[in-house]
Parts: sequence; structure tokens; C-alpha cells
Amino acid sequence: MRFKGLDLNLLVVFDALMETRSVTRAAERIGLTQPATSAALRRLRDYFGDEVVVAVGKRMHPTPFAEGLHPQIQLALRGVERAITTPTRFDPATSNRRFRIIGSDYIMVAVLVPLIERFARTAPGVRVEIVQPNEHSAAELEQGRADLLVTPEPFLASWHPHEVLFVEEQVVVGWAQNPVFAKGMTEEDFYAAGHVTIAFGANRTPAFADSTLSRRGRERLVEVTVSSFASAPWFIEGTARLAVLHERLVRQIGRRFNLAWAPMPFDFPKMQEMMQFHESRADDAGLTWLRQQMREVAAEVH
Repeated sequence: MRFKGLDLNLLVVFDALMETRSVTRAAERIGLTQPATSAALRRLRDYFGDEVVVAVGKRMHPTPFAEGLHPQIQLALRGVERAITTPTRFDPATSNRRFRIIGSDYIMVAVLVPLIERFARTAPGVRVEIVQPNEHSAAELEQGRADLLVTPEPFLASWHPHEVLFVEEQVVVGWAQNPVFAKGMTEEDFYAAGHVTIAFGANRTPAFADSTLSRRGRERLVEVTVSSFASAPWFIEGTARLAVLHERLVRQIGRRFNLAWAPMPFDFPKMQEMMQFHESRADDAGLTWLRQQMREVAAEVH
């Protein structure tokens, strides 16, 4: 099938080449022979008047033109895929759909673990892929590579629909034998202690609590920075360090570590944990069902 003189099958080849940066691996991904994939690349080059990918050493690298075109092609292909694979009705009992969710390990522990336990009973064929957030998360959602982004409100992509999953308190966490918990945590105790903080991705984006604390204008003694919430207890137990974590997470991991926690010793905003999806998915029956399941689980485990 051709569209404006272009064989639309070539777009699938283009996407595979951009993803794999290899003619051989692209051929394996889409089920063509290597000569057929090479021929498709020549046709892409002829159509666009651009090399598309060029050999540098042992790898293929996309041209600036191809880099700019790829997100648009991805979005178009994902749209077609959704159109032909997503039924108008969704039956969780018989569906074998796979959902890709971007969410932190905190969301995994607080919501997704009990969600998967529920699916074992009510939706045994449904599969979930969980991806850690990073600086590319909004782009993943935009390009149709993720079904759902779960993130605190400040980190939303403002141009797509979103809704509240739950509202969360932040608490101060420390070793259970730390005397500051027995006597009552004060603001001075909080700032006198060393801290464990959390930052995500290559850009080291701080977690909600840490970014909020940085705006208070009072510096903390940060002794350790980790890339996941679940890593923090390993650097707290047996020390005088503190961390500010989500209450739901602390209630879960508190069973496995010798931890204590207390309310924040000063006014601190609650966190709104949000679910965001692409605007083109607003009427997706399966995604609507998934979001409802997550809201129900979040309400149950609080």
C-alpha cells in the first residue's frame, strides 16, 4: 500500500532501523532477510533524499533528518497498532493485553504489587511492564511507548489528561533505635542529622520530598543519594541518618527493615500522585479499566 508514493511497509523498516541501529537486527525484528532490509533502506533513502542511517565504525547512526522524523513515525505506528489491536470492549477475564506503566519503585510497592495480586484472580491474562521514571518519561508517553505515567503532580506533562491516583503524606524515616524518635522529632533534630536523598535519571531529578525541601531555603547534610526509594533503608538502618519518604512505602518496607518514622516536624505539603495518559487514549476501554483498578487498590492499601 502506498501513501503519497511511499510504501507504508517501509515505515516499519525505518522504525526498526532507528531502534536497533543495525540492518541485521532490524531484519530479525521485523522478520525480513538482511538483503530485503538493505533493499528497503535503499528505497527509504531514495524517497527521502537522505541517507537515513550511516555507518560509523561497526554501528549505524541516524542522520539528523532521521532523528527528527523518528518520533513522528513512532507516534503514527503506535496509533495504527492501537487502532487494530484494541477492541471497542474490554473483558479483563479474557484479555491478554500488556500494559506499560512508568512508575517509581515506590508506586510498584504501594500500588502495583497488590494490583498484580488482584489481576491473578480477576484478569489472569493481563500483563504489566513497569518502567522506572527518568528524564525521557514524558517523551515515552508522547510517543505512545507507555500506556500510563504515574508521577507526582509537579512532574506532569501539562498537555495530556491526568487524574489523581491518591494523596500522600511524607514522613521522616530512621533507624528504630535512633533516640530522636523516642524523644520526639524536632526541626533542629531533622536538620542536625545526615540525610539520604533520592534522585532519578541521568539528570538526577530529585524526588518530590527532596525537591520540596530544597525550596525551603535551609540546607540539609546529604550524606547519600540513591536512585530508588527502596534503596534508602539500606543506608538508614544502623545509622543516625534520616530520609523523607512516602507513608505508604514506609508502612510496607517497615516490615522488612528495623525502621521508625514520625510526622514531618514542620508544615509540609501533601503529595498528589497522578496518573497521566495520552489524549488519544481517553476512550481506551482497557486503559480506563486499568486506571479504575489502580484507584481501587490505592484506596484499599492506605
